[in-house]
Amino acid sequence: MKSRPVENTVLVTVVESLRARGLTAYGDAPAVLGSWMPAAGCAAAAFVHTPPFPLLLSVMPGQAVGELVEALIADGRRPPGVTARREVAEDFATRWHAVTGVDFEVWERRRLYRLGDVRPSATPGRARLARPADRDLLLAWYRAAEREMRERPGDHGAAVDDRIEYGGVTLWERDGVPVSLAGRTRMVAGMVRIAPVYTPPEHRFHGYGGAVTAAVSQAAIDAGAEEVVVFADLANPGSNAIYQRIGYQPLDDYLVISFGAPRRPTRTGSPSAV
Repeated sequence: MKSRPVENTVLVTVVESLRARGLTAYGDAPAVLGSWMPAAGCAAAAFVHTPPFPLLLSVMPGQAVGELVEALIADGRRPPGVTARREVAEDFATRWHAVTGVDFEVWERRRLYRLGDVRPSATPGRARLARPADRDLLLAWYRAAEREMRERPGDHGAAVDDRIEYGGVTLWERDGVPVSLAGRTRMVAGMVRIAPVYTPPEHRFHGYGGAVTAAVSQAAIDAGAEEVVVFADLANPGSNAIYQRIGYQPLDDYLVISFGAPRRPTRTGSPSAV
């Protein structure tokens, strides 16, 4: 999948985190990984499941989708949902419903953006890397973002420590006070994904989120990234517009589909985080 890191960005960056932090990096249960190969040739598809989160699928042909559904059923696995490029997610969900009878609904529609040239922000303030002394602030902001963005709570302590260690979180400060953050994944095959991006409600509508995203995007390029990407929730037009003003260009659409879950509550003023 490293031969196609942009379109498989979530899967390859999650696998890289598992490599660095271990198979329980995302929860108490160990992650499950697999690949699919046609009759002749190299791996042409892959999946990762990090319970309790949805199944992550690479771009894959219909044959691979069908065989994966069969393999999961045979192994007694019941993922709570699936995340993939739109057509792959829809194919998997339809086949999963046909075999299991489990209903599904779209939980989130995401647009993947690829960076062109960064347009620097004129927003007052400055960017700096998060330090160990910022740990409590980062944990509070991660939890706040999760309450706005996700259904399933997580333990972010180890993830925050890891991000601080490799320089994966940048803060935007105004008059010495942190007002926004943007993270970046480890570089994989020359690709970096920007996530999460979060601004507390009391600091929104001042351009801080765009400023810190532009700063961390430029930092990724300066560190040698050949591709920089970011996801935006299509239900949040503000973040989609901000990313395009920074220099990101729309590339493709992805879905997060939930199996047998209650309907998603309506969002108001949500931040951008993936």
